[in-house]
Amino acid sequence: MKFLRIKAIAKKEMLQVRRDPLSLAMAFLMPALLLIIFGYAITLDVNNLTTIVYDRDQSSRSREFITELTASEYFTIVRHAETPREIDRYLDKGMARVAVSIPYAFSRDINAGRTAQLQIIVDGSDSNTATIALGYLTALTERYSLKLSGGRGAPGIDTRVRVWYNPELKSRNFIIPGLIAVIMVVIAALLTSLTVAREWERGTMEQLIATPVKPAELVLGKLIPYFLIGYLDMAITVVMAVFLFEVPLRGNIAVLAVISAVFLFGGLGLGVLISIVTKNQLVASQISMVATFLPAFLLSGFMYAISNMPPLLQAVTRIVPARYFVAVLKSIFLKGSPLRLLVPNAIFLLIFGLLTFVAANRKFKKKIE
Repeated sequence: MKFLRIKAIAKKEMLQVRRDPLSLAMAFLMPALLLIIFGYAITLDVNNLTTIVYDRDQSSRSREFITELTASEYFTIVRHAETPREIDRYLDKGMARVAVSIPYAFSRDINAGRTAQLQIIVDGSDSNTATIALGYLTALTERYSLKLSGGRGAPGIDTRVRVWYNPELKSRNFIIPGLIAVIMVVIAALLTSLTVAREWERGTMEQLIATPVKPAELVLGKLIPYFLIGYLDMAITVVMAVFLFEVPLRGNIAVLAVISAVFLFGGLGLGVLISIVTKNQLVASQISMVATFLPAFLLSGFMYAISNMPPLLQAVTRIVPARYFVAVLKSIFLKGSPLRLLVPNAIFLLIFGLLTFVAANRKFKKKIE
């Protein structure tokens, strides 16, 4: 008798599972999806370091060193600079992580048996990548020096290293701005993912539907209170970053405030859209966590360099809003970047916010199904 009751309950639960394709999909797809994302995104290796080279010597020796640089497979030369200003521009925009400047007398000093100088500039806004890059460059120049000296160990190259944006290579200066972005993207979606679903579960949605409120007005009405809460959260985290963790804020606070508002609009809109589609608070909270936390943590460049990921995964990161907000926060905090350098990231965040708002507006129907 007990076995029959257990069998009946199990059969009933199996029917429930079959009728809930969303939970079934999460049960089977999530392990594989997580393994793929974690397996490919989490890597401590640093490859394809975007590098700009300023070769003022233009000699066979300098070209030989550049060949050694590219042959190492750790460095990808994205530009041969013609002026020093190009180095500033490429590092400021994040188009290069490393800059190598070869002076006029490079080959002359080597041929005369003197120690040649070489200037290396590293973007320290990602302290982990910068430290590894410096290690690679040190090993490469030492190997090239031995090659020049015929294995005698005589110093062939004196490397002068400069670290920009985070000269002390403090990891918290790199982690805290990215962590703010991750926290805010999760909080924004979670705050609003329960709003519409709560109305359906409590049975108050029928009353809202009976009112003359339009879908766009309902979505905006749901967004505004949480926008204020999210904006206050953003202000608190920025204050904590500056005064508690002593992260330098070199950029314009007004620019930070405007782009943060655009980002919050998109994040909150995504939460409302999830709430409208699911109509269930538990499912909405689960989906919002999966849709925000994992991409923000793994695919935004917060912890792991996007350039080290496979090309397919790099393409996926382009639709992750946190990627652009992480880049904005690091640029404002550490680089002090002006608005003109942040416009591309801000435009994507604005487009994302508008798309989520339009989608939520169209998905919400004022009728009882």
